[in-house]
Amino acid sequence: MSAPAQPVVHEVNTAVWLRGLSTDLGRPVTLADVPGEVWDAIARPGVDAVWLMGVWERSTAGLALVDPDTRRSFRAALPDLRAEDVIGSPYCVRRYEVDARFGGRAALAQARAALARRGVLLVLDHVPNHVAPDHPWTGEDPDLFVRGDHHDLAEDPAAWLAVSDVVVARGRDPYFPPWPDVVQLNAFATAARRATARTLSDIAAQCDAIRCDMAMLPRNDVFARTWGTRTGPTPDTDFWPDVLTEVRARHPDTLMIAEAYWDLESALHGQGFDLCYDKRLYDRVTGLDPGGVRDHLRADLAFQSRLLRFLENHDEPRAASRLPREAIPAAAVTLATLPGGTLWHEGQFEGRRVRTPVFLDRAPDEPADTDLAAWHHHLLSTAPGVRTGTWQLLDVDGWPDNRTADNLLSWSWTAPGARHLVVVNLSAAASQGRVPLPWPDLRGRSVRFRDLLDHRAFDREGDELSSDGLFVALPPWGHHVLSVD
Repeated sequence: MSAPAQPVVHEVNTAVWLRGLSTDLGRPVTLADVPGEVWDAIARPGVDAVWLMGVWERSTAGLALVDPDTRRSFRAALPDLRAEDVIGSPYCVRRYEVDARFGGRAALAQARAALARRGVLLVLDHVPNHVAPDHPWTGEDPDLFVRGDHHDLAEDPAAWLAVSDVVVARGRDPYFPPWPDVVQLNAFATAARRATARTLSDIAAQCDAIRCDMAMLPRNDVFARTWGTRTGPTPDTDFWPDVLTEVRARHPDTLMIAEAYWDLESALHGQGFDLCYDKRLYDRVTGLDPGGVRDHLRADLAFQSRLLRFLENHDEPRAASRLPREAIPAAAVTLATLPGGTLWHEGQFEGRRVRTPVFLDRAPDEPADTDLAAWHHHLLSTAPGVRTGTWQLLDVDGWPDNRTADNLLSWSWTAPGARHLVVVNLSAAASQGRVPLPWPDLRGRSVRFRDLLDHRAFDREGDELSSDGLFVALPPWGHHVLSVD
């Protein structure tokens, strides 16, 4: 099953989800015996792929190294925390084998088949930068890692770790202190690249798409900046072209998704990734910056079409904790109707406010905003019909005594037999403007606009639209998703 060009991905925290199902059903639930109606709920209309985040075996050795501040975050999110709620980080991977508590590899295959029957792809994780300290590689081949010595360990124990009789670096990126619970792979080592390619190929055999955590860290330039001379000379070829060439030879149809920051999205596209996170848009939308969003959307369309847009994920605060309740639909319409892929986080639709640390398999009880959930479900089922054909950003015009037009964002989609117009007020102020329409054939015709979300309809004359544009007046956080007939 091939991936669509603009996939809609629903991220599910596997451990939290399955434990919640087990509690609700009064029996242990693995990936092999999830009820059909539950699969229907997470693979609902409009969803193209389900990301089962965190299926791999977690490390108890890594969990023992977690720092006190991180442990305090567990109780902050879950005030009635119990010891059994803490199962370790899914990004401290002990082995790339499906965790036994989730049913193992065979259960994952059944989950993939259940999604495939619904026409939905399966997304899984890979962490290229580091593994758990008790990963088999640390004993089998320590040269896969950034190596140190006991002097390094004595000088900076927060940056180094003794594994058996070998000192290896703790995983890190160049801008933050090391992560205490993981050890650093050497992206310059040929053997590490081959091992990564084998691991990715095995993952690709079990899913349809792979999301690579912090994919910019193994790039030659970033890795050299992080580790200096400790890892030897920079290889002639970069990490991802070297690794993905081998993976693509075995699994050419696997969709590769990069978690990417630092404006390296285009570079990672060029090195073999199909989609990259759009963190810049996230910052501007959740920062309620319509001008910044508009400027961001002036980027080349081919580049934008390969971005993955989101309002939250497991690494970011919940959208409902950052945005006013009334602003959430405006932000969601913005994301859902742009070119590129979109990522939606489990609980986002229902307005959950607490971000559950990935170390836990239980989330706090929160009341679901059922109206918001129903609205999101309607948006997701509507958006695929809107995002067809050619996309075009439209500048909304104001007039001398009206500066509110700057709050309005607008774009069109044009396909044979289908035209759509989106207008969003990304502000807390009532705003007005005129939207110049991109269709020159409106003169002499009547035009009906129908809002696909609230089903209102209104008629305008094409002559006025052609000369003056469409006048819009939106309340705070208002939006239109219009079919144009």
